[in-house]
Amino acid sequence: MNIESEVKKAQHGDRQAFVNIIRKVENELYGMARSILRNEQDSADALQEAILKAYKSLGTLRDGSLFKTWMYRIIINESKKIAKKRSRSVAVSEFSYQVGFYGEYENIELHEAVDQLEEPMRLVIILRYFYDLNIKEISKTLGISESLVKTRLYRARKSLLRMLSNSGERGTPIHGRY
Repeated sequence: MNIESEVKKAQHGDRQAFVNIIRKVENELYGMARSILRNEQDSADALQEAILKAYKSLGTLRDGSLFKTWMYRIIINESKKIAKKRSRSVAVSEFSYQVGFYGEYENIELHEAVDQLEEPMRLVIILRYFYDLNIKEISKTLGISESLVKTRLYRARKSLLRMLSNSGERGTPIHGRY
């Protein structure tokens, strides 16, 4: 399926085309919301709100090839909105880490380390390495400069290397701080 042509169809009123492109990206969008909110229900709410917002403003998207980047930006903004509204903090027992969330069981230690990063660094790492966006796409998605993306990636990699080195020396896995 060519996303760009489906976006054009959807912009001209083809509801099924919109459903098709959402189905293609919904797992990635949910994963992004989950990485920010760390809660299944809130993530589902953010996904639902993002899809609704995208449907209502699809006509404002000028370049159909940027649909995924546009959707990432919407899901990130909706997730942040929900996180801001959330008055209570999530207890560790309420957070159920899904092994299959990022896909590879063997790399659970890496995923736990990524979860420990501060949100700005965590987002650039996830967008770059789990969703394969390039520096320019990450910059557009987050609304920050490319140099800031590179800086955050550098700092995040450095932190991850330090965390993973320390966990290997102790022989114990990294545990998230929530």
